[in-house]
Amino acid sequence: MANSFSARSRAIEPFHVMALLSRANQLQAEGHDVIHLEIGEPDFTTAEPVIKAGQAALAEGATRYTTARGLPALREAIAGFYAERYGVRIDPERIMITPGGSGALLLTSALLVDPGKHWLLADPGYPCNRHFLRLVEGAAQLVPVGPETRYQLTPELVERHWTDDSVGALVASPANPTGTVLHRDELAALSQTLNRRGGHLVVDEIYHGLTYGLDAASVLEVDDTAFVLNSFSKYFGMTGWRLGWLVAPDEAVPELEKLAQNLYISASTVAQHAALACFTPEANEIFESRRAEFARRRDFLLPALRALGFNIEVEPEGAFYLYADMSAFGGDAYAFCQHFIETEHVAFTPGLDFGHYRAGKHVRFAYTQSLPRLEEAVTRIARGLKTWQS
Repeated sequence: MANSFSARSRAIEPFHVMALLSRANQLQAEGHDVIHLEIGEPDFTTAEPVIKAGQAALAEGATRYTTARGLPALREAIAGFYAERYGVRIDPERIMITPGGSGALLLTSALLVDPGKHWLLADPGYPCNRHFLRLVEGAAQLVPVGPETRYQLTPELVERHWTDDSVGALVASPANPTGTVLHRDELAALSQTLNRRGGHLVVDEIYHGLTYGLDAASVLEVDDTAFVLNSFSKYFGMTGWRLGWLVAPDEAVPELEKLAQNLYISASTVAQHAALACFTPEANEIFESRRAEFARRRDFLLPALRALGFNIEVEPEGAFYLYADMSAFGGDAYAFCQHFIETEHVAFTPGLDFGHYRAGKHVRFAYTQSLPRLEEAVTRIARGLKTWQS
């Protein structure tokens, strides 16, 4: 029967980490103490003001569809957020509320990519980006990037890899899996390059807010025509609520609305009402305290892993990941991850999930566990390295 499934379905790769996660969960069910550093989900529950707002919405019967664009009040709140945080004025009519950041990526891919056309993407990068392009019969032109460009696309790389089939570039700031940030001048330079080429600039800003020692610039500060993907999952801690948003140029909104009406009708009504509480002072205080906690975790785990022999050349400025070169220990990254699940019950992600460029020599650690758990993980990894190399 599998041979009768679509070519696009067969071409989209699974998350390789899911097999490791399944094994980790099996070990946990058997009574082992597993430390999960593999999944990009904060360990914090949704903030109490947001939960209360969701409960109140349910009690008031807010369970019917919204429009495809989303609640006007939420779009206005997001516009106010851009004005306050970035000094950018965005018409709320340009904002689409979506089912997670994935919904925003789906809409943008469907809008901008014809069959056979492609976007330039950094390799390594978040795998769903290229898979969504395949879903709409487009393609990802993966551009190998390394520490020399802080794992980000540059104008020079765009020029070098641009072809007649290129229609744009998708960049992430902060990026998954590397945590690197594109600064304001770098976003402006990318924008200028793509404008000269007649291409679209799409920026994944899903990890905005989770930056350390700086506040990330939004591409909308330098390019009002860019497409911006964002989410309530990471900084706002609403992963399971499945809510995100897209900011698009005025002329794109009617087409995006039409696509949304057909693809998913609307985002979760209850989640939208709950998300209104994200923009209250009470909730913001919670989010900022969590950002400080992530900074403490990064500041512990980064030097600890380096001391064990992992090569992390670029210090991440955002998100909650460390992308580490494990070449010094020899072997393949996937087998390396399997070894630590089986022997030390520490789970982290092989680079294979993030692309092709040197993927077999890299692993990603998510510092989404408490400091005591991270300390225990480092102790176990140190012990596991001895048996790996023996």
